[in-house]
Amino acid sequence: MQTARQAARQRRQRRRLVLGTTLAVTAAGVLAYLVMGSLPDREAEAGHAAATPAATTKVKATTTTETGTPSASATPTATGTPTPKAAATTPPARPSAKATPRPPRTASTPPSSAGRIRPNTTYTGVATAYEAADGDGACLFGPSPDLMIAAMNTTDYETSRACGAYVLVRAANGKSITVRITNECPLPCAPGQLDLSQQAFAKLADLKVGRIPITWQLLSPSTSETISIRYKTGSSPYWCGIQAIGHRNPVARLEVRTSGGWRQLPRTEYNYFISADGGGCGNSIRVTDIYGERLTITGIALRANVVQRTGVQFARH
Repeated sequence: MQTARQAARQRRQRRRLVLGTTLAVTAAGVLAYLVMGSLPDREAEAGHAAATPAATTKVKATTTTETGTPSASATPTATGTPTPKAAATTPPARPSAKATPRPPRTASTPPSSAGRIRPNTTYTGVATAYEAADGDGACLFGPSPDLMIAAMNTTDYETSRACGAYVLVRAANGKSITVRITNECPLPCAPGQLDLSQQAFAKLADLKVGRIPITWQLLSPSTSETISIRYKTGSSPYWCGIQAIGHRNPVARLEVRTSGGWRQLPRTEYNYFISADGGGCGNSIRVTDIYGERLTITGIALRANVVQRTGVQFARH
């Protein structure tokens, strides 16, 4: 049986044990706190390292865009702040159309639809004179409202491609006149030669001179007139000839609408476009000038030898 002194000794021992355990646990906690205090820096470094591959992936995506359609997208940095990439808008190996402006039309770069008579080109030749009567000629436009007209030499007439062209003619004495091509001057008219109506020739020199050196060039004049269409005599759903009249610029092509789409018609030396099998006769018509402008004309009836006005005209150049 324990004495009172022994019991008191045992109680003191238990208190020391509990206190020691508490101190040990406290010390361990403090040590763990000190150790864990250094861990956030290492985790931040790990997070930074993990962000680097993601940034590399985005740079590759930008490179793909650059080789396709250039854009103004930015390249992300490791900090996430976008940095504009100038090369994205101007790839060195593939300059854009904006970086290469289209050159103005010159004599050396004529429109692809132009024939022998080209814009921005000066031609040299001689002028002669003929009796034009009412102004009708090989182009079959009919009587002319004025006689400021001319016949083009066969070479530059080019199977009626010159029909309806306006040209500015200059003489060596400094005088000039604008004429419209309505006729063909056959051989021996030489390339560059214009056979002017007597009325037009008289504006440049005395008719008694008979022949003068000239230069001339194509014009795209101001006009309030719109294009007219005429079907040739004898036209029907089985055969037709189509002519454009009153066009500001020379006509390079005429097409008709068929069940299979647009069909280009061949041109004759008398300035009609022919559909030998009747395909497209009476349907929509599409005319293109030497500058490449295309006009679609509808509502033209298949009526032979009737001039039918349209509401369209080629642009001025």
